[in-house]
Amino acid sequence: MIKIVCDSISDLPQEILTKYNVDIVPLTVIFNGTEYLDGENLTTKEFYKMLRESNSMPKTSQATYIQFKSIFEKYDTDTEIIYIAGSSKASGTYQSAMLAKNDGHDNVFIFDTENLAIGSALFVIKACEMVESGHSVQEILSTLEKYKNNVEVTFSVDTLEYLKMGGRISSTKAALGNLLSIKPILEVKDGLVAQKSQVRGKKQIYSTLAKTIVNRFGKDLKEKTIIIGCGDNQEDLEIMKEALEKEAEVKNIYYVNIGCVICSHSGPGVMGISCM
Repeated sequence: MIKIVCDSISDLPQEILTKYNVDIVPLTVIFNGTEYLDGENLTTKEFYKMLRESNSMPKTSQATYIQFKSIFEKYDTDTEIIYIAGSSKASGTYQSAMLAKNDGHDNVFIFDTENLAIGSALFVIKACEMVESGHSVQEILSTLEKYKNNVEVTFSVDTLEYLKMGGRISSTKAALGNLLSIKPILEVKDGLVAQKSQVRGKKQIYSTLAKTIVNRFGKDLKEKTIIIGCGDNQEDLEIMKEALEKEAEVKNIYYVNIGCVICSHSGPGVMGISCM
């Protein structure tokens, strides 16, 4: 038996969680002095509301050795566990898992996606599909490694206020950007979030994100797995889907609410797309 485990850096579609019974190790969210376990005693809906109503930004803390030790010990040694980690460059969660694995768990295999959110989620989906198809652990790990260079993740935010509050841009840059309605186009590059470009006006976000995927993979995306993610701006999902369908032929699309890890930095009004 092969068991797939991930952490809450990955934003998985609910249907994948339900179908494959993926175990998620939660990171900790610290908001106004209170600690929450991402997805366990803090839902995305509650988190978005807290963000909207607060003048401070939350912080996230890596999952711990104890959390991983507990997960790994749930299964007997005949079960092979593949833990698919959010980027080791963005969080110490990967290192916590390595410590737990090296403490007597030879049946655990760890894969660093070098990606985040709806990007790292694509690797979890691929692994689940391969387990279902009867592939071995080594076949799964080898395939995931090859896909590292074959995934695109791009997203944007509806306001620069949260990036300012988190200290990622200056107050002057945020004020000017909001005045001119400048929206950053961000990507995951080498395991970290980086700015790719910028557009003016929210309407430009959707077509730009769609064209980024098409420029990478072409117009025929029917064999690709795509995730479209948002925060509390649920109404934007359909607009994003229409923009993508205008640019390309698509088939396998999942929808998710982007979780606490990314929204702790971006704010709740985020829109993103990933493709593998």
